[in-house]
Amino acid sequence: MRRADIGVNGDVPDGLIELSREGFARFANYITCQLGIKMPESKMPLVQSRLMRRVRELKMRSLNEYEEYFFAASHGSEREHLINAMTTNKTDFFREAGHFEFLRNIAIPTLMRSSSRIDSRLKVWSAGCSSGEEPYTIAMVLAEYASVNTGFDFAVLGTDISTKVLRHAQSGIYAESLIEPVPKEMRGKYLLKSRNRAEERVRIIPGLRKKVSFHQLNFMEADYRIKDMFDVVFFRNVLIYFDLKTQEEVVNRICRNLNPGGYFFASHSESLSALDVPLRSIGTAIYQRREGALVQGKD
Repeated sequence: MRRADIGVNGDVPDGLIELSREGFARFANYITCQLGIKMPESKMPLVQSRLMRRVRELKMRSLNEYEEYFFAASHGSEREHLINAMTTNKTDFFREAGHFEFLRNIAIPTLMRSSSRIDSRLKVWSAGCSSGEEPYTIAMVLAEYASVNTGFDFAVLGTDISTKVLRHAQSGIYAESLIEPVPKEMRGKYLLKSRNRAEERVRIIPGLRKKVSFHQLNFMEADYRIKDMFDVVFFRNVLIYFDLKTQEEVVNRICRNLNPGGYFFASHSESLSALDVPLRSIGTAIYQRREGALVQGKD
């Protein structure tokens, strides 16, 4: 979003009437109920700034006018625009690189050696995948393992609530400036440079894109409607936006689709220690699904 569109420090640009305190409370309640994101009053400038582009797209003169438009029963389609505006999408390739070293060196070999294993294909879920850097990083690591382990196969699922970032992820196209964390040998194998050098873009190779699928998912839903069971879940930099109760509910829902003995990765800034979940800590922001542990809230 350009500075001219949002004003300085979240201020509303001249000529546009700012959101009332009551209007903010209305949006904040909706965002918390629908997305689980905490919205204290200190977030009011942020909410105003993120709604401003949509206000201008609709050629409205005030945020209060947009409020009336949004909450009108006939404008339910606006929900998608609000979700895309309110969700934060900061991510990188090979973010918190130690997790991917653990995945390659410990998690994958351990899982594939398991005597109770039925499915020969390793399944990994990148929950809260944003614009796709994380699931494609996972796919690169798994493809490297497959290159030296005959018969190894894998599939990666990426989910996010924002349709905007999912479209980006599905395209597999990224600015060259974003691929610096990708090891050089992997860049040559899994990234294609644009034929138009002026664009300075790369694209994930088709063979790797085929290994990754993307679906929209709202973590606040009671039933995620995901049939697959996963060996590994990455759920990083999402819990920080939820209160403690929501964190526990969401992690338990995710664990419904994590095999016993499977691995769960959180971010280094997140801890599950205060949550009643079927996971045990085995490393820095690395957890494992306890064998025989019941998932809270599971029917």
